[in-house]
Amino acid sequence: MEKVKVVHYLNQFFGQIGGEDKAGVPPQSRKGPLGVGQLIQSTSGGRFEVVLTIMCGDNYAAENLEETESAVLKWVEEVQPDLFLAGPAFGAGRYGIACGMMCRAVQQKLGIPALTAMHPSNPGVALVRKEIYILEAKDSTRDMKRVVPKMVTLAQKILDKAPIGAPQREGYIPRGIRVNVRTEKRGSKRAVEMLIKKLRGEPFETELPIPRFDRVAPAPPVPDLSKAVIAIVTEGGIVPKGNPDRIEAHNASKYCKYFIGNLKDLTGEAFQTAHGGYDPVYANDDPDRVLPLDAAHLLQEEGVFARLHDYYYVTVGNVTAVSSAERYGREIGEQLLKEGVHGVILTST
Repeated sequence: MEKVKVVHYLNQFFGQIGGEDKAGVPPQSRKGPLGVGQLIQSTSGGRFEVVLTIMCGDNYAAENLEETESAVLKWVEEVQPDLFLAGPAFGAGRYGIACGMMCRAVQQKLGIPALTAMHPSNPGVALVRKEIYILEAKDSTRDMKRVVPKMVTLAQKILDKAPIGAPQREGYIPRGIRVNVRTEKRGSKRAVEMLIKKLRGEPFETELPIPRFDRVAPAPPVPDLSKAVIAIVTEGGIVPKGNPDRIEAHNASKYCKYFIGNLKDLTGEAFQTAHGGYDPVYANDDPDRVLPLDAAHLLQEEGVFARLHDYYYVTVGNVTAVSSAERYGREIGEQLLKEGVHGVILTST
């Protein structure tokens, strides 16, 4: 069996360099597989050989995409692999963007097949899903043993130029590409059969899913802002230093309420961000950049509104399920109404 030479891209954590404290590390490479790369090799039954592993800090890649891409392309071109793999990135936003961008660059500029895996809500998906295959992963590393074999299987099909099935069958995120296929039944017959099943209340699967978007009616304006009590709510993860209530960096399972009635400014000595989907440096340096307490007090002093609420509510919106976010918003809104709040400054990241 002929070996498939693979180059594998990882962030600083999976590359065994370090955690968030090493997120600023520039690109580096080493021969052979690391961690996930070893799992890729064993899953392929020895067909794949990771000849080079490229590692880069998430912050560095996010802030220096051109430099990171240039280094990756140089190393890949020197090795001349048969395949380029990145991740899986799961729900990590910066990591997902880097994986997607590196895969796209390698495939488009060097003509080498590339693919990655991440959660559908990862921002990397929207950037490159039409250009490369992205295996659908869950939002955490607990999905590693399931998604890596799917990556290997799809990669083998791509290399062997075998037919690639529909997203639902192969496990990749839909690319927005429609392909004509031959079936035993013509379209009109299939349509009638689906209609009959629908009328009978029987299960059926449409061939043309229509996207559904939530419609949220805008809230009515505050009748008299100059007499209103205003609260600040954020999904940007600003919490007291040390994150005492342990709000998760992604897929938050809670929201929290903190007292700010004696403060007019948030400092990096007392507050930090728990959010795992953006570069925390600027938010940790001045938390007002995410939760604008200083600006809100200026507006209060100018008489724009009567009073700032003594508490703020916070969660993390990074890969948090829509159903959870809806519940948090509803519960926070109900509590704010009971606390006499008339309007909210809602900040996002």
